[in-house]
Amino acid sequence: MAVKLGIPIGELGLADVITVTEEADRLGFDSVWIPEHLVLPHDMRGSPFADDPHAPIPADMPFLDPFGLLAFLAARTEQIRLATHVLNLGLRHPLVTARAVATLDVISGGRVDLGIGASWLEGEWQALGLDFATRGRRVDEALTVCRSLWSEDITEHHGELFDFGPVMFVPKPVQKPWPPIHIGGDGPAALRRAALYGDGWVPMNHHLDDLAAAVARITEWRAAAGRDGAVEVTFWGPVRGPADLDRYARAGVDRVLVRPWRLGEDPREGLHRLAAVAQAG
Repeated sequence: MAVKLGIPIGELGLADVITVTEEADRLGFDSVWIPEHLVLPHDMRGSPFADDPHAPIPADMPFLDPFGLLAFLAARTEQIRLATHVLNLGLRHPLVTARAVATLDVISGGRVDLGIGASWLEGEWQALGLDFATRGRRVDEALTVCRSLWSEDITEHHGELFDFGPVMFVPKPVQKPWPPIHIGGDGPAALRRAALYGDGWVPMNHHLDDLAAAVARITEWRAAAGRDGAVEVTFWGPVRGPADLDRYARAGVDRVLVRPWRLGEDPREGLHRLAAVAQAG
């Protein structure tokens, strides 16, 4: 199995985001991936709830709207896939999300990968007046709504958190029945969401040796829900040589997300080194 290579671009400045994406497209890399936050609480001294492994990030860390940025990059590229990792799906009404995703998929010619998460930052939810305790249910219900809008002629929904009568939604995404949905996270809820709603899974804190057991659980739940096929695994990690690619493949990884550049260098140089490794492998 050939492991696909994705490039995370969220920590780059805008000028480098553009040049790296264009060069990654020219070199034939699979995808670029960007993170997302709407706002960050001023007090970011630590993780907002107990036992969360997520490290604090600076409150002034810059974030651009993912759909605006990816639409801009779509116009400057030809084949590279455009991915979010992860979109905080529960912070938006699913009608808004469905429209943004469909628009990006149409204008990019079907190149969207939608990475979503249940969110970890309680203060972000408080700023929007939303109940952090409902985040898992909110994400699941939003996914149900979005998938219906993207694939059905008429959608009507009466749920716990979203309620609306019959509506129509055109145009549909280019990709059928919808763009691939990648579920980020490591806990039981994330694994179950990957099984029931996801086309892919992006672990955050799993060790490579632990993937097989988690994938087996996802596969079991997926089969029990009557879903065919396997979940696609996207894993963060270094690629120093062909042996690393072989190791990921043996572990069941379908795509690895790699930051190949060194501190202070033109990140395009790292892309060329990584491309050489991929060709050698």
